[in-house]
This record gives sequence, structure tokens and C-alpha cells, in this order.
Amino acid sequence: MTSLIVLAKQPLPGRVKTRLAPPLSLEQAAGLAAAALRDTLAAAQSTDVDEYLLAFDGDATEWLPPGWRSAQQPTGGLDRRLVAAFGAVDQDQASVLIGMDTPQFQPRQVEAFDPIEYDACLGLATDGGFWAIGLRDPRRAAEVILGVPMSTADTGMIQFERLRCAGLRVQLLDDLTDVDTYAAALVVAGAAPDGEFARALRELHVVHA
Repeated sequence: MTSLIVLAKQPLPGRVKTRLAPPLSLEQAAGLAAAALRDTLAAAQSTDVDEYLLAFDGDATEWLPPGWRSAQQPTGGLDRRLVAAFGAVDQDQASVLIGMDTPQFQPRQVEAFDPIEYDACLGLATDGGFWAIGLRDPRRAAEVILGVPMSTADTGMIQFERLRCAGLRVQLLDDLTDVDTYAAALVVAGAAPDGEFARALRELHVVHA
């Protein structure tokens, strides 16, 4: 079985989802981020794995679900924070990491990772990044992640090629849309209309995007 890591940031105004403002205020953007995190943690909690880890930037006290462990994210770039998260789980079992920007993800999309047939998995995002990455051997995280440029239009493909160049057999998971812009938020809400994120977005009554 696997460990599941959720990489997240405390949803405080001005620190999360700033690209949603405008049309949203920073407070509204933070409220949407909080809803996205709640949906993500709820879906993660339903995923059939042996270990759950919340790799958190901020105070995890009110966000940590029962039965989960938490690890504080280190300072530095996203690549270093990803590697640190993989280093905080059981190194002898396969691990999958997801972020808090795809609240529409479903447990089956993570459970699809087959660490017997594949050495790694990658879920590409429609903005060019990736929403999930998994390793059969978490000890290889630094080797295959450090130095990958993050938050670019080709981050996902660069990460894919890095995994392949390391000799890993890579399983591609479903493509998903990240909540990075207001237009993307509408797409995500449409994919999971019954989730807390979709309800929070509807309640904002935004007229212009």
C-alpha cells in the first residue's frame, strides 16, 4: 500500500490564491482556498492508503484530520518542499503527493497508482504543471524533483522527462485543472458541483471575471 501526502498552505488572505484577486478580494480568495483544502482533505481521507501526512505551511492545528500526521514545510522553493514531504513518510512504501489546488480529485485517481508495475506516477495539470506525483521509492525524491522549474507552462512535462531520464517507469494519472485563476475555479467547481469549493464559489455571486 501507499502513503498519501497532501501539500498545503494555511489559507490566510494575501498568502493563498492571490491570482484570484481580482475579481475576488484577498479575503474571498482565502475563503475559496480554505474550501478547496477541506474538500481535498475529505477526499484524501477516503483514499485507501496506510499513512496520511499533511505537509503544511502554517499552523496545522485546525486542519489536521484524525489519524493524520503533520510535517512543517521547510523554507525554499516548491521543489525542495516536495522533496521534504516525501522524506517525512515511511521510506519503505510507495507514496503519492497531491496539492490543495484540485479539490475535485477523487480517491480512485490516486488509488490508480500501481507501484508494482510502475516506479512513479504523475498527474498532469491543464495549466502545464502537475497536481500529483508518486514514487515507489520515496528516497529517490531529491534525485528526480530537485531543480525542476516550478510554476511554468511546461513544469509537468519537464517533471515527466526527469522521471523517465532517471530510468523510472511512469504511470500517468488523470489530467486535472488547478485552481489558479478565476476561470479555472469555475471549471473546477463545475467538475465537483456538490463540493464545498463549488458551494463557496456560488455564494460569492461574482458578476465579472
